[in-house]
Amino acid sequence: MSTPAFDTVITQARDLLRWRSPLRTELWAARLTAELQESGQAEPFLRRLREDGGQEARLTLAALAAVGGAEGPDAARALPGWVHRMGRVTCEGGWYGKADAYGEQVLAVLSFRYENGKEPHILVVGLGQPQGGLAVDALVEETTFLDDLGLRPADPGVAAGRILDALELGDQIMGAAVAGTLPGVRPLATARALTVPGLVRGAPDDTVARFEEVPDLPGAREAFAKLAEFLGDRPLWWSPARVSQFLTSWLPREAILSEAAIEAMPEVVRAWTRYCGDQPAVLRQIDEDAPRLPALMADESLAGLGKRLALRRA
Repeated sequence: MSTPAFDTVITQARDLLRWRSPLRTELWAARLTAELQESGQAEPFLRRLREDGGQEARLTLAALAAVGGAEGPDAARALPGWVHRMGRVTCEGGWYGKADAYGEQVLAVLSFRYENGKEPHILVVGLGQPQGGLAVDALVEETTFLDDLGLRPADPGVAAGRILDALELGDQIMGAAVAGTLPGVRPLATARALTVPGLVRGAPDDTVARFEEVPDLPGAREAFAKLAEFLGDRPLWWSPARVSQFLTSWLPREAILSEAAIEAMPEVVRAWTRYCGDQPAVLRQIDEDAPRLPALMADESLAGLGKRLALRRA
């Protein structure tokens, strides 16, 4: 990091000492952490902060430590009392649900408050379903922001685990398209999620398990089992494109169904659509694609290798 950039950080730290806001300082440190990681200058910069030794430099070290930096617990020594509250938060709730009508992005949300009860805030992480469930954006907002999201309460440990899983998944996918704001929030998001008691990693989405509206038709249970298999661990994602993929591509390629299940499938899919928000565009797509299903299922040329081998064994 160049001398002007270092001087800018010191100036910003001086302003933060006047603001006396743990949250504002942690958000600043998270963005700074992302910039240092991208530039590859973290070690020289930390060394220069330690050599400087001024109050602004020590605040910077303490703030970086609070969002997952390498400094030890003594980084905040001899600094104002409010600095020691950074990172010391209590999780007060968790939420999970769709960010849009089709669930192409879902939200995992956690609410926090500092140990003195001040600066309540929420962490919101967007999980992109077409991208496999990886974290595509994150932000920290006031708790009133939650009122407009319409999410259902979730176990905080499960929500926190999903956030960590989604962030780590992004590291495994080369060139994943994410919002430009994500890197600057990620260090704080990770630090916050790790503070949640009862952390649960790899928790399955229970949306399918809570569905109790399978039509009372011959073959409906068999049909729903295949729908659940297709939905997998991303059941909230249910768009016109996805329902079309299920009816016209995935079922003919992968599924072996009885005639009763094929006949029941359109009503099963409609019931699931009503459960997922009853979107008119999805229902129109079902009406367009469902009449073709029997012919598509009978077309052996559309079967994938696994289905062909299973039919041969049968």
